[in-house]
Amino acid sequence: MTFSRPAPESTSATADERRWGLLHKKTQEAKVLQAFNFFRQAGIEPVLIKGLAAAVYYPASVPRLSIDIDLAVSSNDEKAALNIIKSGRSEGLAIDLHRELRHLDTVPWADLFDHTQMLKIGEDAVRVLCPEDHLRVLCVHWLTDGGASKSRLWDIYYLVENRPDTFDWDRFLNVVNERRRRWLVCTLGLARRYLDLDLAGTPVEDGSLDLPVWLTNTVEREWAAETRQIPLETTLRDPKMLFTQIRKRMRPNPIWATVQMNGSFDARTRVHYQIGNLFKRIVPSFFRIRDTLRTGG
Repeated sequence: MTFSRPAPESTSATADERRWGLLHKKTQEAKVLQAFNFFRQAGIEPVLIKGLAAAVYYPASVPRLSIDIDLAVSSNDEKAALNIIKSGRSEGLAIDLHRELRHLDTVPWADLFDHTQMLKIGEDAVRVLCPEDHLRVLCVHWLTDGGASKSRLWDIYYLVENRPDTFDWDRFLNVVNERRRRWLVCTLGLARRYLDLDLAGTPVEDGSLDLPVWLTNTVEREWAAETRQIPLETTLRDPKMLFTQIRKRMRPNPIWATVQMNGSFDARTRVHYQIGNLFKRIVPSFFRIRDTLRTGG
């Protein structure tokens, strides 16, 4: 893969960081191949998303570290895939299993799978989404994190910057509804505004300049925040942190709330999305906390 522009100076790594990044990548490649082997032995063909699948677009001078292995499987294979994970055979691989792509995309799984590609790792290969579908998933996943991680915006930057010549903008944009298209264009617009992503000559060039003020205000506030949102169940032994996390949730991140409620970025207010998001999370949060307490977490 060739790169049309050098890595931005702000993300260049030191020699030690590059060596560590290379070691991490090799370790992660081995783990990904091992995970695929477990699933394939059971007749399941997963699709790798994020992580290593995003890292292939990064220049060698910019390490892209990841912990989890995000694997998506068909709804028909979910039960068997869960059994593999519960059996302990995949212990140490940190597999994050996805039942198809759920909220991350609205394109039917069969269509997504038909467009997948094989990513070579040494003499082996793993299945990944095509660049257009993966970019769409990366954009929505970044939004579901409330835009809190500026570093993960680089995933989007590098995939666009180093996209193949055959990249199909119609496939990226026009297989979802108008509301989601707006989400995608705005996310690319944020990468353009804050990371200097070059979108000249693309179908999103003009739309990426039209960013809602609430959206830019939110990401800037999140990037400046001292406390990141973390799962409530992980704070049960720290009352102060638990209170901080509850307070943070009382006014949900407007990006996260809008996306979770399938809302419009151009609606006049975020309040109704935030209220809906707050109530939508109460029951799942209760059960996660209950299960954590039961297991002595």
